[in-house]
Amino acid sequence: MTTTATQGPPSVLRINDTAPNFTAETTEGQIDFHQWIGDGWAVLFSHPKDFTPVCTTELGYLAGLKDEFTKRNTKIIGVSVDPVSDHTKWARDIEETQGHKLNYPLIGDPELKIAKLYGMLPSEAGDTSQGRTPADNATVRTVFIIGPDKKIKLMLIYPMTTGRNFDEVLRVIDSLQLSAKHRVATPVNWKPGEDVIIAGAVSDEEAREIYPEGWKAPKPYLRIVRHPN
Repeated sequence: MTTTATQGPPSVLRINDTAPNFTAETTEGQIDFHQWIGDGWAVLFSHPKDFTPVCTTELGYLAGLKDEFTKRNTKIIGVSVDPVSDHTKWARDIEETQGHKLNYPLIGDPELKIAKLYGMLPSEAGDTSQGRTPADNATVRTVFIIGPDKKIKLMLIYPMTTGRNFDEVLRVIDSLQLSAKHRVATPVNWKPGEDVIIAGAVSDEEAREIYPEGWKAPKPYLRIVRHPN
């Protein structure tokens, strides 16, 4: 089964764009991406090729974190520009070297359709992963966080030599979900439970109704309150 894009992408993907939908084969069967996301959150993270060292460590670590994502109503899914048959072989290496069995789907993208759909490879990159090296696909190392509305909430692009920080991805999900529920923003280096900032779109009048106990404001635009929970 080949990958099928069900919509054309914008010229450049941006935060708040709708995540392009597609159908594809994965290590857990065929999926329609938007249907697979359902009414929760999702993390889509991409890989330039199977059997690459940094990605091997990432896939294993993320398998160990899956329960943390599940607690946040968030599904995780990977995509690599190789066929699913290679993914299955790679999964054995991941379990052997990282101590965690692959417990989430890994999409096959041997025709590079998803990589192009998400702007990670140019249209002139060809239509097959065969003969391509990880260096040819260096831009296919991106993390997308997608909300229940199917909108892109975050994009992170990493070089091949730097392993991704999935603890940071969890922190961002905590921030995004808190902001969506309580109309707040989170300051630099914020961690769950720490003080937050009243969102700029909330007027002082609205804020007084939400936070009758008041807030700290070293500047009128910097309104600090305790964590809503």
